[in-house]
Amino acid sequence: MQFDDDADLDTSQVQDERGGGIPGGGLTIGGGLVGLLALLAGLFFGIGPRELGLSSGEPGSGPAATTDAQVSRTCRTGKDANTRQDCRTVAVVNSAQSFWSQELPRRGGTYTPAPTVFFTGQVRTGCGAATSAVGPFYCPADRKVYLDLGFFDELKTKFGASGGPFAQAYVVAHEYGHHVQDLTGVLGRAQDRRTGAGSNAVRVELQADCYAGVWARHATTTPERSTGRPLVERLTPADVDDGLNAAAAVGDDRIQERFQGRVTPESWTHGSAAQRRQWFTTGYSTGDVARCDTFHQE
Repeated sequence: MQFDDDADLDTSQVQDERGGGIPGGGLTIGGGLVGLLALLAGLFFGIGPRELGLSSGEPGSGPAATTDAQVSRTCRTGKDANTRQDCRTVAVVNSAQSFWSQELPRRGGTYTPAPTVFFTGQVRTGCGAATSAVGPFYCPADRKVYLDLGFFDELKTKFGASGGPFAQAYVVAHEYGHHVQDLTGVLGRAQDRRTGAGSNAVRVELQADCYAGVWARHATTTPERSTGRPLVERLTPADVDDGLNAAAAVGDDRIQERFQGRVTPESWTHGSAAQRRQWFTTGYSTGDVARCDTFHQE
């Protein structure tokens, strides 16, 4: 995955709270790529959210004051994105939002930008407080994506993904898929709290995978408003394979096999490895948002 060296990065789309943390307070389960992972792991081992250091709690008052100096100082151009992980994430956020800000209006919708918040350890959000254990997640209450960059290492060490820059991009694009679902009214379908291979929770997650694939298909052709050129200069088949590998690595069946030694489809919340690969591939191969109707297509 290669970015245009000369392109300017818009760091205003990222709030850098790394190293800030929050003192005490209840912690809530997030709802992103593996937002329920900590809870699922607890259920597998017979321990609940409280024992995991997680509780539903009341929604927090939102993030503390941001300290964005680090990314604004170090992440200036696409060249920085090609050499630094945090700058690469800024670039993916910029690219994903450029695509959706052009795509949704073409479909009669309106796109409202969503910041990504970098944090370490713990963070307070509009959905309550959370720890890094929940993985990357999107909070509909404040319409922000939350990401501890250390998750990208865990994607390889804990979940067995091959890694690579585009595996990281897939994670970010998936979360922005949830933002699009929130804007279009689809995200609420997962609030019935049902689980299982055919549940709304799974269909919402698979659609976000498909949306990530749609963005990837158009990433090298979507012009940035500031330059008229795409921020993503090159995306190779090997990059796409890394994304597919990451999608499969966080399939419910893979996670269950790793944590409990058996697969229980009735408790799935995100879909199997095969389903996640399938829907990312559908989005990427067609580049068509309309083909991402996971609620009426198998």
